[in-house]
Amino acid sequence: MSFLHSVRSIYKRHTLIRIVSQLSVLVLIYFSIRAWQSMDDIQGRAPNINASMLKGEVFDLSEHQSKPVLIHFWATWCPVCQFENSNIANLVKDYQVITLVSWSGDEAQIREYLKKENLNLPVIVDNEGEWAKIYAVQAVPSSFFIDAKGMIQFIEKGYTSEIGLRLRLWWLQ
Repeated sequence: MSFLHSVRSIYKRHTLIRIVSQLSVLVLIYFSIRAWQSMDDIQGRAPNINASMLKGEVFDLSEHQSKPVLIHFWATWCPVCQFENSNIANLVKDYQVITLVSWSGDEAQIREYLKKENLNLPVIVDNEGEWAKIYAVQAVPSSFFIDAKGMIQFIEKGYTSEIGLRLRLWWLQ
């Protein structure tokens, strides 16, 4: 009996081995996709954002480096962003957060959207995607976790739970 035949025989007889093998393949695929998605991510020092916010104040990232900062890119037309917006709004109460709404219309449209959705977020309107290009954002939502030294520590693309966001910010304190 050959080695491969023995392995195949064991694989067929033992359900636990089959389940563990299949889960291992799924985990490998997941992490391979995540690595592929991250190939073009920016790393190192976060590019400084110095821009007017929707409410008129000026946001300067370099002035917010005593604590971690969450930089969150989103769009009004994005269903995942809509689902995640309440998570981001809850973080604003406890952490330094700035959101950049990209490719979603002018300031009046963004104000109307925020009012309709009853969201109180610190927002920079990035309608042309200029900041998104600087941060190499290719999809929304995208979240950048910046430590107190101004370095990008984590990047999340797609939906992230509130607890996941909070844990990353807590870890950076």
